[in-house]
Amino acid sequence: MNIFHGLLVLPLGFALGIFYFSCLWLTVKRLPRSQHPILLIIGSGVARLGIALLGFYLIAAQQWQFLLIALLGFLLARSLLIARWRPQTRLTDMVWED
Repeated sequence: MNIFHGLLVLPLGFALGIFYFSCLWLTVKRLPRSQHPILLIIGSGVARLGIALLGFYLIAAQQWQFLLIALLGFLLARSLLIARWRPQTRLTDMVWED
């Protein structure tokens, strides 16, 4: 396994993760305004999953180690987006119990 190719695969997995979870976030935000929420959920889910699986398939077609590195990038994107989109709690909003 070439180190250069391995380092190139990590950002590809990261980009797939950013795409997947950003589209998921947009889908969830659009649900209250949607006239057909079931179609939105199913259509978005199939599209996101299809593109992500195709990306992983193309990455893993070379070596299985590349798939693991890409999955690491995918999970890294997930962790970053969770931290970014998590609601911030202010100290004044906290309830103190005695």
